[in-house]
Amino acid sequence: MKKYQVFVSPAVNDRMYDHFLFLARVSENAARKLLSALVKDINSLKLMPQINPYFDRPYLEQGKYRYKLSYSRYRIVYQIIKDSVFVEDIQDCRQDDEKNILRQNDDVIP
Repeated sequence: MKKYQVFVSPAVNDRMYDHFLFLARVSENAARKLLSALVKDINSLKLMPQINPYFDRPYLEQGKYRYKLSYSRYRIVYQIIKDSVFVEDIQDCRQDDEKNILRQNDDVIP
């Protein structure tokens, strides 16, 4: 089975940390579970990342990104380039689409 390298952008690391801190104010246990789930799901992209659905939005190139749901309400958005997976955003599905890193950042990997 083909194994992919997974790269997480610094902005995504910051986003994970922000979600963790926000949740930790309410429940440290829930925050630890969230972080554990996100890391586990990101690591799972090493094998068969192409099985997840496309993440299509009007402001994105169609078919460029995919997503994986994590911890019931977080979307891990990534793209596959050759033997690599680039995680470009982690989104709380309950938040407005305007807060997405991909919408705010024109410097994503081509």
